[in-house]
Amino acid sequence: MNKHEISTWFQNLQDSICKAIEEADGSGKFVEETWTHTEEGGGRTRILQNGNILEKAGVNFSGVGGKLSENIVKALGLSESEFFATGVSIVIHPKSPMVPIIHMNVRYFETPEEYWFGGGIDLTPHYVVDKDAKFFHQTLKKVCDSYDAEAYAKYKTWADDYFFNKHRNETRGIGGIFFDRLNETREGKSKEHIWNFVQEVGSSFASIYTELLSRNAQKSYNEGNKHWQNVRRGRYVEFNLVYDKGTKFGFDTGGRTESILMSMPPLAEWVYQYKAEEGSEEEKTLLLLKKGISWA
Repeated sequence: MNKHEISTWFQNLQDSICKAIEEADGSGKFVEETWTHTEEGGGRTRILQNGNILEKAGVNFSGVGGKLSENIVKALGLSESEFFATGVSIVIHPKSPMVPIIHMNVRYFETPEEYWFGGGIDLTPHYVVDKDAKFFHQTLKKVCDSYDAEAYAKYKTWADDYFFNKHRNETRGIGGIFFDRLNETREGKSKEHIWNFVQEVGSSFASIYTELLSRNAQKSYNEGNKHWQNVRRGRYVEFNLVYDKGTKFGFDTGGRTESILMSMPPLAEWVYQYKAEEGSEEEKTLLLLKKGISWA
């Protein structure tokens, strides 16, 4: 497969996910904006706002190329500055604090000398539900197992390490899987085999999140739960602005600002020296925001 075939598949993935999310929400509709990159290509930004269940959902596709900045070339250890990158990126913020935030990214990157795939899915519950966490991780493990028996353990650890707010000493959520720079040299597998895995990851998203929506969207909540949701959203913002490589890459390659920042929640709070009440559900969730928990 070539970059154009990969890019076309990602566009179709965006279409199918948007359709599934609209059906699950029941009233919200995605609004699309197309944009052009400063050098080559562009993308389709799709945003759903103020739906029945979802407060803000972004499902973005991009396929862009051109020349990388010297900083990016150095950071990636490349000898070439010409690049092409394509993929789908998703962040969904629900109205209800009983429904988790979810993120997915699947992508492909190439220069004249090399290529790689990357991506992953991670879940950020406002309240950790053991049954849901197990469902989420067990589903991802099945996807990984079809690719490589050791993949889930490796990519789960990678997610734990990546989605981590060092300054808070806590994970962003309950993790998931994360992988980057996968190619024939690093994986010892064919490009087609790696691509099939990336497709399986992308295709798993809609069924995972619609199931979590059906389990939790009708649960009752109060103002205290909403306050906690906004505190947790604040921690989500901290990660995306301080550590997320995709955010930095987007800005450094001339990406569209509104599309890059679609991952931000509509509202968030920062409470000075926030302390969860002892024995509360909020404290129980904080105690589970750590690396190395086995959910699968």
